[in-house]
Amino acid sequence: MKCVVISDTHGMYPDLEIPPGDVFIHAGDILGRGKLSELVEFNDWLGTLPHTHKIVIAGNHDWCFQTNEGESRLILTNAVYLRDELIEIDGVKFYGSPWQPFFFNWAFNLSRGAALKDKWDLIPASVDVLITHGPAIGILDQTMDGSNVGCEELMMAIRRVKPKYHLFGHIHESYGVAQLNGCTHVNASIATERYIPTNKPIEFSIN
Repeated sequence: MKCVVISDTHGMYPDLEIPPGDVFIHAGDILGRGKLSELVEFNDWLGTLPHTHKIVIAGNHDWCFQTNEGESRLILTNAVYLRDELIEIDGVKFYGSPWQPFFFNWAFNLSRGAALKDKWDLIPASVDVLITHGPAIGILDQTMDGSNVGCEELMMAIRRVKPKYHLFGHIHESYGVAQLNGCTHVNASIATERYIPTNKPIEFSIN
């Protein structure tokens, strides 16, 4: 199964060159201002992609999924939306969740510690591909000033769940792929730290 993952498009997806594959994944910050009208346009764009399966989670810019989840789900007809949910495709289990530690006054923010642990405790141990918007602490989570801003509780959950892949974005300047304890971590932020959409979609295969 070939997967293609992107994140942090901030409305700048129309001109992206998306490689073909079996599963397309967007790890959040889809939209610019998080409006339902933007989501309609994104859904139309998703409909042009050839991938058999499409998975989407929200990010901190995607306000409509937090304030009007019901209507957002109705609009998103060309993908499966995961909010603390699992989907199995050809035997591969994907789990998606939008939460991250407080990051300015954006959507899907939670306090570090118990509030986030409660969300990550929902992740079942059988997950193969974990999709979150933000990174775990200490891996592809470094900001321009050198701070590591990932989630400590998420890292603990990853150690418990042991997914094969952890897909995320959020911290644009840490785009890339890294290996840790048998898990491939993928920061798929398309936008750079200056919000220029020049980073490439990341591809991987999983059986």
